[in-house]
Amino acid sequence: MNKNFVEELTWRGMIHDVMPGTEEHLNEQMRAAYVGIDPTADSLHIGHLVGVMMLRHFQLAGHKPYALVGGATGMIGDPSGKSAERNLLDEATLRHNQNSIKEQLSRFLDFEGAEENTAVLVNNYDWMKEFSFLDFIRDVGKHITVNYMMAKDSVKKRLSSDASEGMSFTEFTYQLVQGYDFLHLFREHQCTLQMGGSDQWGNITTGTEMIRRIGDGKGYALTCPLITKADGTKFGKTEGGNIWLDANRTSPYKFYQYWLNTSDADAEKYIKIFTFLSKEEIEDLTSKHQEAPHLRELQKVLAKEVTVMVHSEEDYNNAVKASEVLFGKSTAEDLKSLNEATFLDVFEGVPQAEVSRAEVEAGLDMIGALAAKTDFLKSNGEARRALKENSVSVNKEKVQEDYTISLDDLINDKYVIINKGKKNTYILVVV
Repeated sequence: MNKNFVEELTWRGMIHDVMPGTEEHLNEQMRAAYVGIDPTADSLHIGHLVGVMMLRHFQLAGHKPYALVGGATGMIGDPSGKSAERNLLDEATLRHNQNSIKEQLSRFLDFEGAEENTAVLVNNYDWMKEFSFLDFIRDVGKHITVNYMMAKDSVKKRLSSDASEGMSFTEFTYQLVQGYDFLHLFREHQCTLQMGGSDQWGNITTGTEMIRRIGDGKGYALTCPLITKADGTKFGKTEGGNIWLDANRTSPYKFYQYWLNTSDADAEKYIKIFTFLSKEEIEDLTSKHQEAPHLRELQKVLAKEVTVMVHSEEDYNNAVKASEVLFGKSTAEDLKSLNEATFLDVFEGVPQAEVSRAEVEAGLDMIGALAAKTDFLKSNGEARRALKENSVSVNKEKVQEDYTISLDDLINDKYVIINKGKKNTYILVVV
């Protein structure tokens, strides 16, 4: 054993509930545990990261992690914390999503090694698809009473909610299907621990109950707190939706910015949960941050660690460069080194105007660029005043009234950035 798993998660603030005896059980020998992942998209988002980090810590502690993609449960929907049923997916979509998710997980878990504790990906659709309804209610359903199922918080919440339209039989039986997963993995893979978010405690303990009643064995449960933000807004969400691990859904620049903009209170919590830095490193970093919070060292290290872990060192460096373009001192060369996707991310929401390529080829004068052709400024007179005050720059370099914009100024052969003072930025789009 490399580390005490429960101890490691405890100081990191990653344990909400743990069944008595779990730590002793894990300290005896190598054990197998699993976390269920919902495959409703072909990418994980940062809401999934806590479960993935738990599996990674589990593997680092010398144990064997199983990532369970819920192909069968993804066809049903889970009532935990949800007010409405999920969209049901077909098999081809689920398989595609599973393959994409495995690729992302392989950045965190070792699926290929020769060691005994190599990670394994399983899909509950593989063992549920041949299970007939009659077999299920005979072999599984009869062992769990309706009273037991009704006592679960997730069920009680749905049934007592004023807005609730009730709960379908499908959703009500979800905990039996998830419980059966645990029983199956216990029997077939000697998996004795299920982990998940605190909202999953009821479903997980249904599994331990099945192992006790049907499997004549003992299963264990461990949950982590649901991640929250200090300001009460939802973790992992922005106005644009989820923060995804897939670079095509959330660019590395936006991903990096999300962590960089974390509040001080959240950064102190997140750096323990979302990085593998040691306790000493984090304590040292936190005390330095408290001495000079304006330097935002904690946020910078957090953003670096998570971006490199999910994407790459190169993506992190590009994200830093892109951030400096918008907020710091940068040159025309820095701007021209940005790829188009990052460029558009950085300048999202900045006022734009189109001019023809022919006009730029002929040389576009600054009055035209600022007012006559673009309406960035209200009038030609205002444009002249700004140029006389030396407050106008093209691609971050100061220009005078006699400057003309040419094809040499184009970034990605298409864009020119014009600044008036520090706060006003405009984008010229050459079409």
